[in-house]
Parts: sequence; structure tokens; C-alpha cells
Amino acid sequence: MSLFHDNKPIFIQIKEKIEDQIVNKQLKEHDQIPSTTQMVHFYKVNHITISKGINLLVDEDIIYKKRGVGMFVAENARDKLLQNRRNQFVDTYVSPMIEEAKKLGLTHKDIADIMKKIEGV
Repeated sequence: MSLFHDNKPIFIQIKEKIEDQIVNKQLKEHDQIPSTTQMVHFYKVNHITISKGINLLVDEDIIYKKRGVGMFVAENARDKLLQNRRNQFVDTYVSPMIEEAKKLGLTHKDIADIMKKIEGV
């Protein structure tokens, strides 16, 4: 069974797996992330794929490199990731839902009632 799916490039999925570990507090600020070599062996992908995913995290200031030592989780990385995910949640789910609700004539209360019903509250 593959650790990856076909709907996103593998380097993006590698990036997201590291992000998930930070969000889930498996990796905390200044923790060292696994080396590229360790990830190559674990995920069974080439080092260029791993490096592409890691470099995206470096570019976004989620992780930082210490020359000759390794890569580490940056300060406030979790907060940045949570904020990014909240923004994506709004863009991907909430805004389209509100747009559709307006078309259907649903009020905020109607939407809240639907959500409560789905949650079983």
C-alpha cells in the first residue's frame, strides 16, 4: 500500500506530512525533523522529491536549516500553519457554502441548525 495518493505531487504530500506532524505537536519548535536520507528510506522516494517538499517549508519559514546539523521546526511554525489552514478552510469550504446558502435562501440560523443536526447536537 502506498503512502501517497495520485491527486497531488508527492513532494507536496511530503510537505503536508511534515506540516501535519507540526500541527499535531509531534514536532515542536526547534525540534529536528528527520533527515532527507531518513525520509528517502521511509517513503521510498528519491532525495530530490524530499528536498522539493522541504524547500517549500524553508521558503515559508516553517523550518530552518542549520548548516551541517540538519533542519529544525521554526518558532511559531504551528501558529503559521494553523492560520494558513484556517484561511484555506474559509476559502475552500465556508465561502462557497455561504454563496450557495444565499442562492437557496438559507439564513445563518438555518445553516447553524443544519450543522447541529449533522453533528447530532
